[in-house]
Amino acid sequence: MKTSAQKALFALVESFFLNYLPRQRGASPHTTRAYRDTLKLLFQFVAQRRGKEMVGLLLEDLDGDTIACFLDHLERDRANSTATRNYRRAALRSFFKHLLRNDLDNALRYTRVLALPAKRAQQKPVVYLEAIDVRAIIGKPDRRTNEGCRDHTLLLFLYNSAARVSEATGMLWRDLQLTPPCEVRLRGKGRKERIVPIWRETTEALRRLRKLSDAADHEHVFLNRHNQPLTRDGVAYILEKYVGSASCERPTLGRVRITPHVFRHSAAVALLQSGTDVTVIRDYLGHSSIVTTNRYISTNLKMRRDAIETFWQHAGIETIKDKPWKPKQDLLSFLQSL
Repeated sequence: MKTSAQKALFALVESFFLNYLPRQRGASPHTTRAYRDTLKLLFQFVAQRRGKEMVGLLLEDLDGDTIACFLDHLERDRANSTATRNYRRAALRSFFKHLLRNDLDNALRYTRVLALPAKRAQQKPVVYLEAIDVRAIIGKPDRRTNEGCRDHTLLLFLYNSAARVSEATGMLWRDLQLTPPCEVRLRGKGRKERIVPIWRETTEALRRLRKLSDAADHEHVFLNRHNQPLTRDGVAYILEKYVGSASCERPTLGRVRITPHVFRHSAAVALLQSGTDVTVIRDYLGHSSIVTTNRYISTNLKMRRDAIETFWQHAGIETIKDKPWKPKQDLLSFLQSL
């Protein structure tokens, strides 16, 4: 039979997921699942560390040293990146804030957990494709077949809208307006919605896809061969297939790992190169902060080259005009005599 201490931990975990996250924070199912997975990993780690079953865990088992060891365990034993470690830490902070609000007797223990700092992660350059490479990939599907038509429309839509994979796979036909002004309503992180205009080519491709008999009576736009909504893995498989095909003509495509999110990065960089204001790009991508969007400025090598060329022109420094070197006749005669 459970002790009162064991019941207290279970009751707080239950109220966190059934009351706090959905009712007070309005968390999405995706966020709830992410937090669930983090706590499952934590409880498994603590149970093994304490040498007891998970059902026997107590609130007293969740102290600052244990949580710090758990975060190190994620990197060392599970080979998680620093970014993933920090994501797990953010989920734990939300849970321990809930504990702090509901269990003031152990406030000091929870405060020590909340004081654990995030680990500094090295910011890697954003991977993106130039427009010519994206066009090469989008042009590979055989649009004479139903599957090729779907794949072409999917790739074109991902690039046009800069949508996340979850936004594209969850898109419904009622989210689209295929008459002028043509646009799509995307549902992003945190249940935030945004409206994105779509090109005429994308609109025509979507209209063709809509006419396919297999998809006519289904809510979701992008379906697999079983008339079920495409999954994240399904989209990644489709993209990988056409990247492999396009890399035969453009070998540079085979040097980097191209995921659906790379299409999103590529759209952002293309917008930036076209002179679009960064605040407009932020809203286009659905970023909550301009800081996230600013990554593309530091990544874009073309803009760096253009900036340095403009700087050189405005600096007013004259280019030294050296006369081209020409070999003398006697030197040529010498070389020919060897």
